[in-house]
Amino acid sequence: MNDTDTINLVETTTPDTSVIIPDAPKVRDIRGDRGKRQSRRSPRRDTRTKPEFDQKIVSLRRVTRVMAGGRRFSFSICLVAGNRKGMVGVGQGKASDTPLAIEKAFRDAKKNMITVNTTKNMSIPHDIEAKYAASWVQIRPVRGKGILAGSSVRTVLELAGLREIGAKLLSRSKNNANNAYVAIKALKQLETTKIRDNK
Repeated sequence: MNDTDTINLVETTTPDTSVIIPDAPKVRDIRGDRGKRQSRRSPRRDTRTKPEFDQKIVSLRRVTRVMAGGRRFSFSICLVAGNRKGMVGVGQGKASDTPLAIEKAFRDAKKNMITVNTTKNMSIPHDIEAKYAASWVQIRPVRGKGILAGSSVRTVLELAGLREIGAKLLSRSKNNANNAYVAIKALKQLETTKIRDNK
């Protein structure tokens, strides 16, 4: 074998290794970019703030109004809003779109907020009773049994943050909006007793 043959062998082997080497770093660069993209998205999820008042829809109805041109549909919503610390309110809103009706009802609930006079155990000091339209409710303190209530009265008591309390609807009304309003009317009696005590 001559010197020229050995030179030719070196020349043929060098191009093969130069083709394989540049492919490896490309895969690493792509993985590095993915890691950067994931790290950018994660802090945005943590920046969400919790709303001041929780809300729950009690009744949702589609209302029809007959006009000269035909029927027009709109949505009527009644919801309960509260901070679970003694403040609660009921509001109604009507609009052609559901999200807009919810927003109106929430604004109405915030306007009609009441502060409940509660005990240290987040219960009520004495029995109360109220009547609104055809709804009639009786609320009393109950020890060690949580919330014993049904219909939308339970929703009002939960969002007010009350515990160890029982409520009974003495009427046969199935109207959830009226049942929520009668619960607010009953809890308002505790608010008036609180004002008298402060005087």
